[in-house]
Amino acid sequence: MEILSPSFLFHLFAINLLGLLLPLSFLLLARLSSVLYLIGLLPLSSPLLLSLILYVNSPLLFLLVSFVIVSTLFHSLTGKSALPTKLPGPVSQPRLYTAWIFLCTLQVCVGVGIEGSLSSGLNHAAAGHIEGGLWRRLLFFFGLHEAVVHWTRAVVKPVVDDTVFGESRKEKWFETAATAVSLGGLWWWRLRDEAEALVVVAESKWLTSAELGPADISGWCLYYITVAIGIAKIVRFVAWFGGIFVSTKHSKKPHEVGVENHV
Repeated sequence: MEILSPSFLFHLFAINLLGLLLPLSFLLLARLSSVLYLIGLLPLSSPLLLSLILYVNSPLLFLLVSFVIVSTLFHSLTGKSALPTKLPGPVSQPRLYTAWIFLCTLQVCVGVGIEGSLSSGLNHAAAGHIEGGLWRRLLFFFGLHEAVVHWTRAVVKPVVDDTVFGESRKEKWFETAATAVSLGGLWWWRLRDEAEALVVVAESKWLTSAELGPADISGWCLYYITVAIGIAKIVRFVAWFGGIFVSTKHSKKPHEVGVENHV
């Protein structure tokens, strides 16, 4: 059976693991926002590893996540993608190796950053909640799921497909389900509570008239752009459902008219 073959299992595992890079990056950015906020409140000395993550990895990670999120918003609003979702042919070996090095390096950096935050005792985000938290959490989750799907289809899947099968393959339902389950597990484990730090930190500084840094503004924008993606996803679903309902209603009318004429 194909589903039990090593190549298939590696394909499914690699796509899910690398697909989680985006939500894990959100988790790391939320923790870094909390660290910067706490350092501003208290004269704390951060460990060397965490300092390197704060001042070296954080700007690069913000840029990468921002590009993916804005690309997802553009795709949600226009149906077009700033990233190629299909490759015209097999990827050359140097480009394939470069893509793997990039993805694996990003995975290691994000993993080291999360581990560094845990070893520094930062197990919780900055205290506080935003108004309308439940609805905004749901919208953020829907938007994040859309972003993860876009990231996986545009970046991760083409690389893994070409490595394992030598060509692009159509996404199957259990691959989509595995992505949703993986994101749901990460969301329930940490992300549902800690992601709000991206907003809480910026709004707390605003209310206390503290200086807002580039990381605070970027985190606030990332959160609400993701919420906007969630709103766009719900609107598309309602429009799709309404279209099906209208087409079904119109398809019944000729049948009813034909029955009446026959009678």
